[in-house]
Amino acid sequence: MYNLFGSGHKLSDTKTVAHLIQTYARTKELNKGKQLHAMLIRGGCLPNTFLSNHFLNLYSKCGELDYTIKLFDKMSQRNMVSWTSIITGFAHNSRFQEALSSFCQMRIEGEIATQFALSSVLQACTSLGAIQFGTQVHCLVVKCGFGCELFVGSNLTDMYSKCGELSDACKAFEEMPCKDAVLWTSMIDGFVKNGDFKKALTAYMKMVTDDVFIDQHVLCSTLSACSALKASSFGKSLHATILKLGFEYETFIGNALTDMYSKSGDMVSASNVFQIHSDCISIVSLTAIIDGYVEMDQIEKALSTFVDLRRRGIEPNEFTFTSLIKACANQAKLEHGSQLHGQVVKFNFKRDPFVSSTLVDMYGKCGLFDHSIQLFDEIENPDEIAWNTLVGVFSQHGLGRNAIETFNGMIHRGLKPNAVTFVNLLKGCSHAGMVEDGLNYFSSMEKIYGVVPKEEHYSCVIDLLGRAGKLKEAEDFINNMPFEPNVFGWCSFLGACKIHGDMERAKFAADKLMKLEPENSGAHVLLSNIYAKEKQWEDVQSLRKMIKDGNMNKLPGYSWVDIRNKTHVFGVEDWSHPQKKEIYEKLDNLLDQIKRIGYVPQTESVLIDMDDNLKEKLLHYHSERIAVAFSLLTCPTGMPIIVKKNLRVCSDCHSALKFISKVTERNIIVRDISRFHHFSNGSCSCGDYW
Repeated sequence: MYNLFGSGHKLSDTKTVAHLIQTYARTKELNKGKQLHAMLIRGGCLPNTFLSNHFLNLYSKCGELDYTIKLFDKMSQRNMVSWTSIITGFAHNSRFQEALSSFCQMRIEGEIATQFALSSVLQACTSLGAIQFGTQVHCLVVKCGFGCELFVGSNLTDMYSKCGELSDACKAFEEMPCKDAVLWTSMIDGFVKNGDFKKALTAYMKMVTDDVFIDQHVLCSTLSACSALKASSFGKSLHATILKLGFEYETFIGNALTDMYSKSGDMVSASNVFQIHSDCISIVSLTAIIDGYVEMDQIEKALSTFVDLRRRGIEPNEFTFTSLIKACANQAKLEHGSQLHGQVVKFNFKRDPFVSSTLVDMYGKCGLFDHSIQLFDEIENPDEIAWNTLVGVFSQHGLGRNAIETFNGMIHRGLKPNAVTFVNLLKGCSHAGMVEDGLNYFSSMEKIYGVVPKEEHYSCVIDLLGRAGKLKEAEDFINNMPFEPNVFGWCSFLGACKIHGDMERAKFAADKLMKLEPENSGAHVLLSNIYAKEKQWEDVQSLRKMIKDGNMNKLPGYSWVDIRNKTHVFGVEDWSHPQKKEIYEKLDNLLDQIKRIGYVPQTESVLIDMDDNLKEKLLHYHSERIAVAFSLLTCPTGMPIIVKKNLRVCSDCHSALKFISKVTERNIIVRDISRFHHFSNGSCSCGDYW
């Protein structure tokens, strides 16, 4: 007989050979396994079913699926172990469809399924999202008596939760008589992935109460729930457990802790955890830090962290870009966003659906919706997120008809609209004055598309009717709602009452708004403006006294522009800018020019009891006009002027900016608190409906 590698063992010693194959499989020594297999064949000792099963396991664990398949096909006799090995091999090497096909073939040939084969098939169903097939496998699990096997139960729980069937996952979990750490982790992870974060924390506490061993995987999943809920206190208790169990140096635990603290706004603790893992800094931890700064609107620190990771030679991923571009979108940082767009192209993330959708959103929120359209058209197969984003862009720019056309295109391609789609669509109809269209879409939400209207959808309808001056219809709609309007709903109704001069309804809306947010001065200010419009100065004084006595601060109006990566902020009658002399000379010059072509100051829009000359001066120094004057001095000719404002643009400034766009022959884009206005050649994209 032959000796094997000088070991003195005989090739005919089946147990010894099997032990060697197991050792090679465990240590992933594929070449030695192949040599042993070849020696057996050359020595005339063709492996029997027992040894062939061991070789199937070896090749599968080493990722040599071609060898596994060839050996399996040549086996003259196969048993349940053979089938389990080939099915497990396919499942563990991400060839999930072949795992299901092999399982079906095994059943056709009458072989009994083992608990290990069933577990592997369930894993394949999870990865493929094949919930119907998985449900049938579940029936077989019960039929074969494996319903109480822990690893089978864990895979069932995992499959149902990852396929979105959380109630079935809970049933599978509860049916297990004994629950180990793996099963608990599957359930907690399921809650997290389905957005039921509070239940994830409750499950963790129950796990601790039941004295189940806590490992780093369950801690990581529970930290994810804390991140989503911004539950820093719970997260800190988990951090204490991590220190107690000695998991603090695990990289993925460090990443989860950094993310939890960042999303909770505790950047000091996030940075401390980050420093502990400074020797193994990864893009995951750096992206978590960037996310934290973005959440806190500290975009400069987020961008600085991005520069730092590039200096370290770390390549950004799609999540890094999505977070940073989202921040640029929210703050309308066009120059920064454009530079990031260049980096996206450089690192070949332009085709990523999330990154491309965020770019569409960023250019839209920066006022360049034509760039948004171009980028959207470059997406090969836009998904629901991309379509929703484009509908949102058109809505924010008051292009209701374009929003509807985009919605129709989405439906035509077989994509299903969701709650976000209808919020964007209803806002688009509202800004464009398309009342009938908006009402039709609202009524079709649940009937045709199966989307149950929520608070935000009802608020959009209130806004839609109110803007159009249909205050009686808006009031009737409110009275027939299944719940009370939220703050946005009452605020929209109150704003509409102010515009259309309905004193009684304004008082009613203001009262509701004050009860919902007693500390918010907005309702008092709006009602005060309505009284001022009617010259009821005593009521105005009374409301202003209430604001003062209640320590409620009125939000000051300001506008800002970004030029050469620097933000310039202006308030009303702002004299603080270093170029104030040139700015105010430009303002005076513009006033002379626009008056010559027909501009008349709307002094009635100044709701203060003062002389008309003083009112005119006050209007002249509104923040958006100062920002436009500064931009005209500093922006290159031909470049659009983009101004951002934290409040609604007033009617007089709206009129003045139309005239300014005509005399300067410049495109002026103003983003106020609710929408965009594109001023060009004496007119505005809103058609004076806003």
